[in-house]
Amino acid sequence: MNPRTDADTETAQRPGAAPEAVASAPASAAPARASASGRVRIGMFDSGIGGISVAKAFLRLRPEAEVRYVADWEYCPYGTKDPAVILDRARALTAQLLAQGCQVIVLACNTASAVALATLRAEHPGVPFVGMEPAIKPAAAQSRTGVVGILATGPTLHGDLLRHTAERHARGVRIHAAEGEGFVALAESGNWDSAAAVATVRRVLEPLLSAQCDPIVLGCTHYPLLLPALRKAAPEARFLDPCPAVARRIAFLCDRIAGGS
Repeated sequence: MNPRTDADTETAQRPGAAPEAVASAPASAAPARASASGRVRIGMFDSGIGGISVAKAFLRLRPEAEVRYVADWEYCPYGTKDPAVILDRARALTAQLLAQGCQVIVLACNTASAVALATLRAEHPGVPFVGMEPAIKPAAAQSRTGVVGILATGPTLHGDLLRHTAERHARGVRIHAAEGEGFVALAESGNWDSAAAVATVRRVLEPLLSAQCDPIVLGCTHYPLLLPALRKAAPEARFLDPCPAVARRIAFLCDRIAGGS
């Protein structure tokens, strides 16, 4: 199975997919030329539809932007894959998006960012990369209890990126982490506020709620899609979605490139 990309043609039929960001084209398609409009072309990838959370946040800031999105469904979810596999996929998808004329590459996936972001930056020093960093800094600043919760995949929770971020920004707060077991499958199914979804997220949230975590960081781009279920399961909790902050970073890079700096 080939990953699907935005080629401004046929819309991919996948639960929750955003027509403006996901369309089908074979990975072997001829490289696209640079945008004739002069707009900065953004390349994003994730294992599935989770990165659509980032794409939508960015398109709200720059509705005229050109986004090429790859949903790597054959390897979804990345959270259960060996890090070597994730790195290979990140390299392949980066090469594909660069061949299509993308000027900024967004790893719209916390797991891929934890595993591959540093390597990709080292291998492509002239390319601006944006990754998903756990939003510990704003969570620590906003916490009303001194306890921050993090929902994420196993590779994200055990990766160096989270550890380094916590070392820099979690002073003065305690962190409780929980793996969102089953969350990605729920997000991909489109059953975002079903009774089964609410029951699944409630089970995972219980230890974070018992620890009085405030806020709870959504550490996977699939998880904002489950906010309807999360809010039903824990109406008293505050959830921190990092996608708007990431979208602002992408917009900043677009403006800088467009301005020639």
